[in-house]
Amino acid sequence: MRVLIVGAAGFIGTNLALELSKNENNQITLADVNKDFFVVEELNNRDNVELREFSIYSENYTDLLENQDIVFHLVSTTNPTSSNSNIEQELNANISFTTRLLEQCTLCKVKKIIFISSGGTVYGNAACPVSEESMTNPISAYGIQKLTIEKILFLYHYLYGLDYKIIRLANPYGPYQRPNGRLGALTTFTYKALKQQEICVFGDGSVVRDYIYIEDAVKAILNISFEDCKYHIYNVGSGVGISICDLLSTIQKTIGTSAPIKYLEKRKVDLKENYLDVHRYEKEFGPIVSVDLEEGIRKTASFLNESDYVI
Repeated sequence: MRVLIVGAAGFIGTNLALELSKNENNQITLADVNKDFFVVEELNNRDNVELREFSIYSENYTDLLENQDIVFHLVSTTNPTSSNSNIEQELNANISFTTRLLEQCTLCKVKKIIFISSGGTVYGNAACPVSEESMTNPISAYGIQKLTIEKILFLYHYLYGLDYKIIRLANPYGPYQRPNGRLGALTTFTYKALKQQEICVFGDGSVVRDYIYIEDAVKAILNISFEDCKYHIYNVGSGVGISICDLLSTIQKTIGTSAPIKYLEKRKVDLKENYLDVHRYEKEFGPIVSVDLEEGIRKTASFLNESDYVI
């Protein structure tokens, strides 16, 4: 299988690439803005992995797309917490890139495209647990961007028969997620608790989210991508909501250390509650979670203690 991952140097892309490249029959092309972003030596040393640079502002991607069977689209120039700062620029960049990418996927006869969407932001303030049939009313440009790309994927399927799958992903955490970035509350909180550094919480800690260990998220993504399945859209998460306050308490109990907590003003971009209904996935593939929250925290803490990836 010939596989291209665009936006491959990030947290999800790294874990996907590591898993896919275990199969020597897979030929994996990893593309990102700069080759220097690929810092995992294990990937750099695998014979079936090629590293490529590309720009989302390029007009032509055929050199990347030719002879590829499946494309994973992980590109986003923004994130949920900052996405309302320049709405026009964010939408233009991401939607225009995706449209050019899909147009050239059809020309290069790519068999399937997998889009990692957002299980939180596309739904907005919908009643939980949110299913794939729930109303979609994003309150951030990030959510609008993801939802618009979903619709464009449907359009290219309708017009040209381009097969696609959409994974509406909850909050993945675990190895190779940078705790000094702007995403990944669980990984960041775990790192700061290990270092006994101040943890900043927006609001009063009552916000509820759905967290899934990256190993389980990747397993689900690959099942949806490579197995015969009924739907184009799947929620992927734990199916369980936990408040920030309870999450912090669980981290402290699990790793045995704590950190001072600073409460900041609530952000308008933050949903009060979001966790996913994952019955559609589990009906086809079985239980989605094999690593529960406490075990996932322990695994994440172990990785953070033993790795220099956080630099």
